[in-house]
Amino acid sequence: MLKAGVLGAGHLGKIHLKLINQSPRYELVGFYDADKKASEAIEKEFGYKSYPSMEALIEACDMVDVVTPTVSHFECAEKVVSAGKHLFIEKPITQTVEEANKLLYLVQEYGVKGQVGHVERFNPAFMAVKDMMDNPMFVESHRLAEFNPRGTDVSVVLDLMIHDIDAILSVVNSEVKSINSSGVSVISETPDIANARIEFENGCVANLTASRISMKKMRKARFFQRDAYISVDFLDKACEVVKMKDAPKDPDDFAMILTNAEGVKKQIYFDNPEIKANNAILDELETFADAIENNTTPVVTLEQGTNALRVAMQIIENFKKL
Repeated sequence: MLKAGVLGAGHLGKIHLKLINQSPRYELVGFYDADKKASEAIEKEFGYKSYPSMEALIEACDMVDVVTPTVSHFECAEKVVSAGKHLFIEKPITQTVEEANKLLYLVQEYGVKGQVGHVERFNPAFMAVKDMMDNPMFVESHRLAEFNPRGTDVSVVLDLMIHDIDAILSVVNSEVKSINSSGVSVISETPDIANARIEFENGCVANLTASRISMKKMRKARFFQRDAYISVDFLDKACEVVKMKDAPKDPDDFAMILTNAEGVKKQIYFDNPEIKANNAILDELETFADAIENNTTPVVTLEQGTNALRVAMQIIENFKKL
C-alpha cells in the first residue's frame, strides 16, 4: 500500500481524505491544512491525523494529493516533487502555464509520477463512449452552475470550462489552430460566464459555454463525426449514440431511413453502450496508484493538464482584447 497524504482539507479535500481512507490501494497517513482551527475539527470528527507542517506531511508519504486553492498549487507541488514524492494535483494544474512548465521539468528531474484531477475523464458516461469517438469534427459543450462563492477566486474558465477543455482535447487528435472567446463578470471580479470557439488544425470546431450564474445546472457535451452523433450528460451520467449506415435494400417497417440530396439512403440506429456506475474521484486516485506501482503513464498526465491550462489561459487572454 502506498502511503498517501492530502494537502488542503476544504470541501473537496475532505472528500479526497474520505476516499483515500477507504481505498485498499492507499494508507492514509494524514493531512495538512493552514487553518489550524479547521484542522483540529476535522481531526476530532474523522480521526484523520493532522500534521503540523506541509513538510512534515510530505516526508511521511509516498504520494501527496494537492487539493489546495489554485493560487498555491505550484508552491505545494514544488515541495512534493522536490522531496521525491509522487504528485496528484487537482485541476487546474497550476495558476499559470509558466508554473506548469516548471513543474513538468521538476517531475522529470526527480523521476516521480504526476497526475491532474480532471475528474470528468472518469465520468462513467464519458468513459462509456470515448472509444466510439473517431475524429469528431464539431463539438458543443454547456457547463452551467448556480452561483457559489467557492471557486470565484478564479475565472469561470478555470473553475468550470477547463473540465470540457480537457475532455475535448483528449478526443480531438489535432493541435489548436485559433481561439475566439468572450467573457462577462456579473457578480465576481473575474468572468462568471464565458463562451469560446476553438478551431483545430484538422478542421474540427469546438464551441464551449460555461456559466456559474445560471438558474439550473447543466453539464452536457455533443460530439459530431462522420456517420455518428454522440451526446454525453456528465451531470446525469447518461449518454446517447446515434449512428448512420447505408440503408439495406429491403428495410423493415420500423427502420429509420433518410435520403440525402444525392439520393443516397442511410439508416439511423442507436448504439448506446452500457454505463457502469463508479465513483469518479476514487477511480482517478486508484488509477494513479496503478501508474505508480506498475510504472505506467497516468490517465491524465501533467502534460495534458498543462495543455488544458494553456488553452484556458488563451481563452482568458482573449477577454482582455474586447
